[in-house]
Amino acid sequence: MASDGHTRAPVGAPADALTGRILDGRYRIGSRVARGGMASVYEATDLRLERTVAVKVMHPGLGDDDEFAARFVREARSAARLSHPNVVAVYDQGEDDGVVFLAMELVEGHTLRDTIGKESPMSPLRALALLEPVLSALAAAHRAGLVHRDVKPENVLIADDGRVKVADFGLAKAVSTDTQHTATGGVLIGTVSYLAPELVVDGRADARADVYAAGVLLYELLTGRKPHEGESPIQVAYKHVHEDVPPPSTLAPGLPAYVDALVARATARDREQRPADAAVLLRHVHRVTQALAAGVREDDELTADLRPRAVVAEPEPTVLIERPGDTAPEIWDAEELGRILGPSLSDATQVRAPAPPATPAPVPLVERSAPQRPARPARPRRSRRGLVLLLVAVLVAAAVGAGAWWFGSGRYVNVPGVVSLGEAAAIEKLEAAGLEAEVGDPAYSETVPVGVVIATDPGAGAQVLDGGTVTLTVSLGKERYTLPNLAGLTEAQAQEKLAELNLSFGAVRQRWSETVPEGVVLNSSPRPGKVLTRGTNVDLAVSKGRRPIKVGDWTGKSYDAARDALEKRGLVAKVGDEQYSDDVAKGDVIGQDPREGTLFKGDTVTFTVSLGPELVEVPSVRASGVDAARQQLEDLGFVVKTKEAAGYLGLGYVFSSDPGAGEKVPKGSTITLSLI
Repeated sequence: MASDGHTRAPVGAPADALTGRILDGRYRIGSRVARGGMASVYEATDLRLERTVAVKVMHPGLGDDDEFAARFVREARSAARLSHPNVVAVYDQGEDDGVVFLAMELVEGHTLRDTIGKESPMSPLRALALLEPVLSALAAAHRAGLVHRDVKPENVLIADDGRVKVADFGLAKAVSTDTQHTATGGVLIGTVSYLAPELVVDGRADARADVYAAGVLLYELLTGRKPHEGESPIQVAYKHVHEDVPPPSTLAPGLPAYVDALVARATARDREQRPADAAVLLRHVHRVTQALAAGVREDDELTADLRPRAVVAEPEPTVLIERPGDTAPEIWDAEELGRILGPSLSDATQVRAPAPPATPAPVPLVERSAPQRPARPARPRRSRRGLVLLLVAVLVAAAVGAGAWWFGSGRYVNVPGVVSLGEAAAIEKLEAAGLEAEVGDPAYSETVPVGVVIATDPGAGAQVLDGGTVTLTVSLGKERYTLPNLAGLTEAQAQEKLAELNLSFGAVRQRWSETVPEGVVLNSSPRPGKVLTRGTNVDLAVSKGRRPIKVGDWTGKSYDAARDALEKRGLVAKVGDEQYSDDVAKGDVIGQDPREGTLFKGDTVTFTVSLGPELVEVPSVRASGVDAARQQLEDLGFVVKTKEAAGYLGLGYVFSSDPGAGEKVPKGSTITLSLI
């Protein structure tokens, strides 16, 4: 992924370790453009084809083993097969001394995250116009059998000319092939805000996972907010699995119902309710766009067609209990039975799932949000009471048996509730209950003060073996970071500093500076010292170095005019030499150094200025012979002409000259002699 405004590191400034290195004998690495969770992106030069590309380099550790490298190559080849105007082209893939990299198309521009930050919440027509090329790219991938798996605003690039391109096809799959996307015990690959429920639960995904992410993206474009938020990634993942994405109209009143329905359809938690792939969702988007463009506010048919279909309610789990000699086994609710029996049952009591009826009765379709409980078969009160008495007797008998206590509930302790207690008080309470307390990794909280317990594992009410361990999560308080002074760092160093503070790297604004070298940070927005929340975007103003000033060619023009113009630009003009010139008027420029090009503020331009033609005094040649007068004047550089004076006598002497004796005229002027 590339961004606009990137610069190369200045000479003498600290640089990234890869900057200047040539990978695979082909790609000369330039300045780092962006840094993500799995890779960094550099501007690079393809020496073979003499073009500028983006090179994505996997972070150390991801590409250390041969198995990963082979998997990465396979996925990169799959992505390289995609040829679509809305897909960032993958040119090459390679490995050089442990550095695994991709060579890709360099997109000069910004990300959709920047657009969301500036424009959201936006009109539905604008939101769908941005989403359409994303879906077009995903549809091409789905037709080719590729699933993106990490659709998010940061992977959608918007070029300076308005083109929209999706990046990182195949990369998420390469990284996560052997990794489960689980909310408990696993690792969440990608940005959790856009993960489909099935990715959270079992890590397996098809095209409908991309559809879900696109629906979340649409919600964010319309509202400026993510649909599910929490204090930790696990909390957000839990909400994806257990909570529907709310209608965007709750945050953006006035949206047509069919727009809400489109978002609900794309983000249905049951993937069977979503469009089969991005191409199907794209057709729905076209229908909604047409309705919006026509000014339709309400369309019940379109809304009903887009809304997720009703689903069949799942019956509550039940079990059959058969006692020895009992010809009428009874159906019990599994949860209720568990509360009565505890952890033990007699060997003489058989527990199994009930067999399905020979002809199952149809179950009506109901809305997911209000599942109906199937009616529980009526049970004679006497039979149930007898069952309970029998079970109590069985448990008592089992308790007398050798070793029965070991498997009974006597060894278990209910975890007391300690959430909202201070750390010391929580440990004391757990130890009083016969449990060991262990303080795990702390966590930030926007609502729980520092040092107070946020959660326990296992949670309150859970049964734990006597003497077992309960892990406490203690609050670090609100997660806040003080923005340091980034001025004087290179752009790459500033990005690393922001990543260390869990702050996001925003946009780069380049400015000329007469004092700060190219590629070095001038200042930041927000300003240093500002206390920020996690993930806050920080924009950087980065130096482009000294501003070049155009000199221009002033030959033949007035020196005074040249001096005034250059001084306004910040340059210094001076006269280095003055020369006579028959061709250049006095006061005009004969030559300059430098002749053209650019200089920097305070630099000097030296001029040679014309004195005009050289002047020569006309000598007196009156009464001289014509030949002698001619020779004298020509020796001084004059051109001589003769004419007969009035009353010409033919003597051959000079009577007068024009110009006359003593006058100063330019060298080479014509002197006319009058003869008598």
